[in-house]
Amino acid sequence: MYFLLCQMVRCTTSFFYFNPVCKVYRFQTVDSKWMLVREQMEECTLSFSIPKQLLALSVFICRVQDLKELGDLSPHWDNLRKEVMTRYAGIISSYQETLAEMDKINGCSFKPSCCKAQKSLEFIPINLHTQRMRVTCPKKTDAFYDIITVGAPAAHFQGFKGGGLHRLLSRYEAEKKSFSTAYQCIYYSPEHTAKAQEVLSIMSLLQPLITRLVDQLLQAAHEHSSPGLRDALKHLSDKVRQHSNLSLPSHLSLYSSLPQAAAVHKQLCPLVTRLKDCVMEVVEKAKRAMTFVLLQEAACSIPQGFLLQQRRDIVFSQALAALACGFVMRLYAGMQDKGFLRQLHLVGLVAQFESLLSTYSEEFGMLEDMEVGISDLQRVMFKITEAKSDDLSDLQPLVCGRRDHFTVEVPLPKLVFHTLPEEIKEGKLLRVFPVLFNVGINEQQTIAERFGDISLQERINQKNFETLEAYYKSLSEKVPLECLPCFQTQTDIKELLETLGQNVVAKKKKNVEILWTAGTICRRLNGIRFTSCKSAKDRTSMSVTLEQCALLRDEHQLSKDFFVRALDCMRREGCRIENVQKNIKCRKYAFNMLQLMAFPKCYRPPEGTYGKVDS
Repeated sequence: MYFLLCQMVRCTTSFFYFNPVCKVYRFQTVDSKWMLVREQMEECTLSFSIPKQLLALSVFICRVQDLKELGDLSPHWDNLRKEVMTRYAGIISSYQETLAEMDKINGCSFKPSCCKAQKSLEFIPINLHTQRMRVTCPKKTDAFYDIITVGAPAAHFQGFKGGGLHRLLSRYEAEKKSFSTAYQCIYYSPEHTAKAQEVLSIMSLLQPLITRLVDQLLQAAHEHSSPGLRDALKHLSDKVRQHSNLSLPSHLSLYSSLPQAAAVHKQLCPLVTRLKDCVMEVVEKAKRAMTFVLLQEAACSIPQGFLLQQRRDIVFSQALAALACGFVMRLYAGMQDKGFLRQLHLVGLVAQFESLLSTYSEEFGMLEDMEVGISDLQRVMFKITEAKSDDLSDLQPLVCGRRDHFTVEVPLPKLVFHTLPEEIKEGKLLRVFPVLFNVGINEQQTIAERFGDISLQERINQKNFETLEAYYKSLSEKVPLECLPCFQTQTDIKELLETLGQNVVAKKKKNVEILWTAGTICRRLNGIRFTSCKSAKDRTSMSVTLEQCALLRDEHQLSKDFFVRALDCMRREGCRIENVQKNIKCRKYAFNMLQLMAFPKCYRPPEGTYGKVDS
């Protein structure tokens, strides 16, 4: 059974990951034995499929129809509605054109760095690849380490002259208050707008569920089935309670006394029919009220708000494609790990994004985009479903929901699905906790540290450290720490968090220990590791190879005398130089000697592997 399951997992993952590049090394351990290291880098089909689905959903869920259904409005509001609908129509047209252009592309599953500013591909993540290092050594069972590399999620086509999303959104909120006076509409804060969007999302989910349960209730009443009535009422009350603070004692007492009340069947039919009508009426009224709130918000948003929403959609699309790729890879890797699966449904997973962007010039704007894009991933939930068949087309992850509450459904083959815990099989939504840590390492960061402003980096690292710390607290309360993976380095996770916290507040230039410690904590917490720079090609390659060699040293006793040789070997002959070749058709990292003088020593490539190239 185990062998069959492993074979099924391998066959399924081959649908998502392909065009493999493999490299094999032999390195000496401290006791003069030899370990075998296999490095494999692959493209991911989700690079294109997730953005396509998001675009199609954005076109479908655009609120034009909701605005039409508001009915008759006063001339002032009707004119504003027409103006907003015209703007929405422009967005829909733009997204449809982009989707049509993407549909023309065949046989490609990654966007090379040279295309990062191409408009037709702006929703596609840059240079998204998975990388797995598998280690076989005499004294330990085989182990593997995964990492996803991707260019920083950012709106490269739109550019960064005015900054990135964080700055643009802050400026926009200040300007919107003055717009509200000019357009005679009420100003709503982002929190109020988000609440209105949340209400609409919950209603869109709840209405069909309530209607279906009411139909079941009605059918049970017609059939004079007390057990059916009891079950239908319980499901109905549970579902309503899940989305409200109201208690339902009358419902509970009703179904508890059903066996003694035969007359309730006749009484219940008209009441259930009335309930169904009331649900529809309440939904319609609430929908119109919330839509009117969003109309006022949209009216105050003209025109900058719509451009910002497009920018945010672009950045989010790139970030979600990377996250979906990492989640699927991590899920299949942990399919036999009961502790991991328990952690997955009880708490969720950390998705740790490492960024090497500088806080200077254009990269400052990229980091502002990336910060918002990664933060927006908090609105994403995952759901594991049973695939209709084992056909590869039925195993494609599906994106559903609305812009403010997306769910990614991951279908699994029947054999694999039935090995999962009941909570996951029953459709429990699974959370991901995205965290971002950034440390610039290039010559532009040197300028920023001496003459510029690094407060953005400091704020991001502090905020995300607090998120990571809160996640660990929640995890330790709900899941036995024995569920977490074992590592040779026995440093306590609490101690690692303390070290990370100290480094985050330390005023130290190019403090890459922040990245190293955050990455270690992520692996110790069963998390998903991502590494990014502008194009995931040069600085990212230095980081990935350094992390791999550090793992070989710390976990597999790589000889210290071989550490630098192993690092240079991976950078010269490994998968990452092949990644450079795939992107720019040249086997050289895009560095020059002057730039490298500003890099921390362990991030410098060996002689002969770098030079002036178009990247």
